[in-house]
Amino acid sequence: MTDRNIQRFHVGARLSETAVFNGVVYLAGMVPESGASDIRAQTADVLAQVDRLLAEAGSDKSRILRTQIYLADIADIGVMNEVWDAWVAPGNAPPRATVEAALANPDWKIEIVVTAAQR
Repeated sequence: MTDRNIQRFHVGARLSETAVFNGVVYLAGMVPESGASDIRAQTADVLAQVDRLLAEAGSDKSRILRTQIYLADIADIGVMNEVWDAWVAPGNAPPRATVEAALANPDWKIEIVVTAAQR
């Protein structure tokens, strides 16, 4: 039987950080808690948020179906990839797109959107 209920977590006036429907977890664009750090620290911060939100929704990084990464400066891709490669679940690297984009806050260097399957 298919569950037609949508679960939302951390619901604000403008967006929810997470929505779950039919066993699929959708995360909003996750940005650093602080823009006062370099790309390495911001990437680690965002990936820690992804871990926390996926766990809360009954998933984890080995279940990621798709990832979209937005960088304020595409020149940061090498350092971002170092952090990403150390974080991604071995043997479970998801399909991924990485593009340069103007982010909503000029201090943010990265934003990551994740879609994952529940366990």
